[in-house]
Amino acid sequence: MLRKVGGSSANSAAVREKSPQVQIDQAARLAMLDAFEENEIGWFWATDAENRLTYLSNSAAKKFGDGKQVVGQSLAELIETFDESSDKEGERPLSFFLGSRTRFRDLVVRLRGEDDAQWWSITGRPHYDEAERFIGFRGSAKDISSEFVRQRSESQLAQYDTLTSLANRHRMEKRLDSILASYRVAKRSCALLMMDLDKFKKVNDTLGHPAGDELLRQVAQRLQRIVVAPAEIGRLGGDEFQIIVPDVDDRGKLGELCKKIIQMVSQPYSLNGDRATIGASIGIAIAPYDGLNRQELVKSADLALYASKAGGRGQYRFYSSDLANDARRQREIGEELADAIVNDELTMHYQPIVRSTDHKVIAFEALMRWDHPELGAIGPGTFITVAEEINLISRISEWSLRRACTDAMQWPGDIRVSVNISAQQFFAGGLPSLVATILDETGLRANRLELEITEGVFMGESSMVDAIFAKLTKMGVRLSLDDFGTGYSSLAYLRRAPFEKIKIDQNFVRGCCEEGNPNAAIITAIISLAHALDMQTTAEGVEAMDELRLLLGLGATQIQGFIFSRPVCQDVVMEKLASGDFIYEPVGPAKHRSDRRTLYRRIGVIHEDHRYDAVLRNLSRTGAMIEGLLDVPIGTDLVLDLGGGQLAVAMVRRSQDATQGVQFETPLISDGANGLCTRHRVSPYQLAAAGMPLASLSADSTAPVSPAPARARRFMQVDVSSASSRAA
Repeated sequence: MLRKVGGSSANSAAVREKSPQVQIDQAARLAMLDAFEENEIGWFWATDAENRLTYLSNSAAKKFGDGKQVVGQSLAELIETFDESSDKEGERPLSFFLGSRTRFRDLVVRLRGEDDAQWWSITGRPHYDEAERFIGFRGSAKDISSEFVRQRSESQLAQYDTLTSLANRHRMEKRLDSILASYRVAKRSCALLMMDLDKFKKVNDTLGHPAGDELLRQVAQRLQRIVVAPAEIGRLGGDEFQIIVPDVDDRGKLGELCKKIIQMVSQPYSLNGDRATIGASIGIAIAPYDGLNRQELVKSADLALYASKAGGRGQYRFYSSDLANDARRQREIGEELADAIVNDELTMHYQPIVRSTDHKVIAFEALMRWDHPELGAIGPGTFITVAEEINLISRISEWSLRRACTDAMQWPGDIRVSVNISAQQFFAGGLPSLVATILDETGLRANRLELEITEGVFMGESSMVDAIFAKLTKMGVRLSLDDFGTGYSSLAYLRRAPFEKIKIDQNFVRGCCEEGNPNAAIITAIISLAHALDMQTTAEGVEAMDELRLLLGLGATQIQGFIFSRPVCQDVVMEKLASGDFIYEPVGPAKHRSDRRTLYRRIGVIHEDHRYDAVLRNLSRTGAMIEGLLDVPIGTDLVLDLGGGQLAVAMVRRSQDATQGVQFETPLISDGANGLCTRHRVSPYQLAAAGMPLASLSADSTAPVSPAPARARRFMQVDVSSASSRAA
């Protein structure tokens, strides 16, 4: 008993001896936690079952602002997960962990609504009571602002261009790889835009590399005002830019975006007291249609960009599978252009410019043509660009100027000849001397020669430009400002240069009579400006009677366009003038019609369960003519397979024998190169679901039809190439 009691007493004493020690440890522990919080080494937090804060360390609560009540508010509304995908790819948001009651560790968050971002790393785990009911989260947090900002700065240096602050090549490649991989699983689309700056090299050469760097910075700022998230802009190096546009495959929307970019980039730049104008060319490719991985998509966009530049620059172009052939054709043109000059394959055609009051011809614009013995007719928009790239422009320009002046000497009276002068030719050196020599050789009076100058010449050094203008004006040559209003225009040009005439670009004439179209107002402003400056105006590209009436009413002094004559050879001009008839009568449609392209291309026509072969002709935005099906009733619904996954739903509006005129349910859009295309295409994912291999679209990619047609064919197919018919 005594032992027991003694033992009991001893145990009690031991407990009494230990209890103060336990209480001291508990107090020390709480004191250390308080010091831990107050010294901002770390903080603690807790929420209830609705994820509202029930506790937050006092020093942490002060981070939200003195006096702001944070306890009782939703944790997800106070802080937000850092979601800049480049820094933490695939990071799940805080709301996910809270909603799924999942443990998380070292999640990077920032305080909402803070101008000076504060970055925390938080850890938390769900807690449950004895009945396994969820009672909230418990966790810790710490301030990582300094470390995070430093790491982010290092990441910026590794992933962003130091000159423009845009993403660099490495980041863009990483982003595109990631997007295409995830989008392929989700069967989503992504567009890629490749952009080069036109005439950027001229800025570096004439104004110096510091001016070129400043221009690149301003270009980046302009792009950022147009291209918004989730799209991303990158500078790959030099004057090459790339834009990733996720979840967009509407080529109409992409075309509008490219127009805005080109227009914005083409506005004049102020560079440390100097002034410069450049342009932009854009190539567009869309995944999965034009490529399934980054390599394929970039190659397609590069080909589209090359085609855009070869087509005259300052435009955009969608990728199509025939662009590789176009690129090869461009190389062939470059190789044979020098021989074309020697072999006299270039010819000059002339389009009349008539006085608006009486339609009397007062001048002819000289327009070059190249009739290649194998490649056929090649337009100046193609070979002039090639000539500039391979440094043949001076030889071609000299040839054109001499031929135009020689031909003009045969024209009676004071009829002038108008010759286009490119910016490269303007700065090639010796233009005034060349003009003087040719005028002397041909005997043409200087006031009968009119040089059409583009605004691109004003990108050069001011004193040089002014000196060239002064020399040309002194010898009596007339000067006109070509393509006024297309994006480079500035009143400063008109004050500096001795222009006698402004040419209104045909893009403003086109559509000027349509209701709601602002072109008429723009033309009015240009004509009013020219009148105030005592200049004449020439409206070019006039084709319809309603356009002619509007322009005459607005006061345009001269008219040029198909409504009076297409460009014709010298023999036709001489035949007209030799008769003493200097008047051109307008002949054209009452209203402007959508441009129609004369084609001869085989397409597919789908009706019900059957596919027919046909030939496409006279394509326009709203319809087309097809040949190959016999006696198709008016009102029949058809689907035209234009190739490359392009399907156009159409209704037959006219039908005679094997020819039908069809109207599209949805108008086609511009492909950026005077061609037409559908807004959308059949996705390779849809074709794969129908049993075809998953691959980017080719020229002959077609929509699948039923392998076992349920109904007999309704129409007879005609072989229009041989004019023989057969039962389909």
